[in-house]
Amino acid sequence: MAANARSFLQFFGSNQFQRMMQKIFKIAILLFLVVACADEPVETVFFDLDTENGVYVSCEGNFMYGNGSLSFYNTETKKVTNQLFYARNNAPLGDVVQSLSMFQDLLFVVVNNSGKIYIADAETAEYRGSVTGLTSPRYIHFLSEEKAYISDLYSNEITIIHPATFEITGKIDLEGHTSEQMVQVGKYLFVTSWSDDEYVLIIDSETDELIHKIKVPYQPKDLEVDANGKIWVLSEGSYEDTNEQGRMPALVRIDPQTFTIEQIYRFEAGQNPSSLEINSTGETLYFLNGSVWKMNIESRFLPDSALVPSSGNLFYNLAVHPEDDEIYITDAIDYTQNAMIYRYSIKAELIDSFRVGINPSDFLFR
Repeated sequence: MAANARSFLQFFGSNQFQRMMQKIFKIAILLFLVVACADEPVETVFFDLDTENGVYVSCEGNFMYGNGSLSFYNTETKKVTNQLFYARNNAPLGDVVQSLSMFQDLLFVVVNNSGKIYIADAETAEYRGSVTGLTSPRYIHFLSEEKAYISDLYSNEITIIHPATFEITGKIDLEGHTSEQMVQVGKYLFVTSWSDDEYVLIIDSETDELIHKIKVPYQPKDLEVDANGKIWVLSEGSYEDTNEQGRMPALVRIDPQTFTIEQIYRFEAGQNPSSLEINSTGETLYFLNGSVWKMNIESRFLPDSALVPSSGNLFYNLAVHPEDDEIYITDAIDYTQNAMIYRYSIKAELIDSFRVGINPSDFLFR
């Protein structure tokens, strides 16, 4: 008995016992980490989630961090569900979620720096497929049940895909230009060549060819079509402090029938307009320039007073509901934390505010 007790005590003091305890400790740490990862702050998504009444919000995340996300805000209940794609599919969206589009019952999520587009069920957000092999996709424009165009920040081509099969079916040579936002008037597609460029490109959608280009003020980005069928282009201008007229930010109106510029509204040097939007009737333009500004399409001058002052907030993006003209403004706060979205009435009265992911980039109203 004494010998057994002595052996027992010797074992507790032995190297073998110490190694065994170290293994147990390591296993305990691993189990703790697994549980911690399983409990990460992702809201539970129930299968009765109502995505018929509200708005999808894509959130870029931070460049090279792969933390882009998808949110949904129910406009009736005022409930927001964040990290929706991850919670539904147990997979991240990727790096820089740029824009959202809908075709039939499918949601197309363009993930810029990951070079791909995810396709999900528009009602449940369940994964349905993807388009890969893209350079730096930005936006998608649907022309028919068989054809859609994808713009690209770094490629000198527009990619053509089949919206039902998600297959790449062709390319459009842009003759050295890149592509950003797209609007269509008749058979012609008008495309901004934004980064370090100064052209609106015109593509014949029947032949899939670049047929013309219009020189506009530097770095044209956003496009809208108004009630008169005119095209409005917001050029962000040079990010450097310059008084060179062609490199200053501007708002441009184009006649899509003659491919000519009708009027240029120039901003002051140092200003940073962005996020051009239009209301449901096509008669009123909205844009960011620090604060939120509103302008009638018949106005001869840029507005001189803000609709919604920023009041120290970092307004990042803007959207206008296509039916009731409610205004949604994103506040990036500091570009690193979950952002705020402010929902305003057509009279600029605050209705609600809610949190989404990092750097909200686009809205898709349902």
